[in-house]
Amino acid sequence: MEHNRHHVSLAEAFALVPREQFLPADERRNASSNVPLQIGDGQTNSQPSTVSDMLGLLDPQPGDRVLDLGSGSGWTTALLGVLVGPRGHVTGVERHRRLIEQARMSLRQADLDDVDTCDVEFIAATPGVLGLPEAAPFDRILVSAGAGALPSELVAQLRIGGAMVIPVDGEMLRVERTGSADDDVTVTRHGRYRFVPLIRD
Repeated sequence: MEHNRHHVSLAEAFALVPREQFLPADERRNASSNVPLQIGDGQTNSQPSTVSDMLGLLDPQPGDRVLDLGSGSGWTTALLGVLVGPRGHVTGVERHRRLIEQARMSLRQADLDDVDTCDVEFIAATPGVLGLPEAAPFDRILVSAGAGALPSELVAQLRIGGAMVIPVDGEMLRVERTGSADDDVTVTRHGRYRFVPLIRD
């Protein structure tokens, strides 16, 4: 009988994955400040309270397959990797190749070898394509950029019963897919946030 694996809490995940490891050197002294920090290419590392809110809403489970859209520094992607554990899978998708290289390096340097994290991978976004349809369906999708409207092509990448957390028009939404049609969703609203815009090149 497999012994019951410890379910990592959000607080534990934050303790295990140091934010400063995923920041540019000149921003590391600000890692503990609850503010968004610049990581280059006009992108930010979201403030910890926002990341915590989003991950809490997303509620990833051990073993989940997760898409992290707009993975940026890779910090949130690494947190997700710890939350879904060794049987899960997390894919970070990012438009800026320099950030992908940086995220891969940060992940290697973050010293998570003794942490029960899953395989985290970073993939460059395909111009004109939102998300990663070829790897769908996902149990969870986290979108760290603001959309003007709910993108149906991302809903289509959720498994039925899966959930996406995405800021739409400045408001944080949790979108649960309830059926096979793109509009078979239950949407709950969770307050206002500011994000860099979601871009489909």
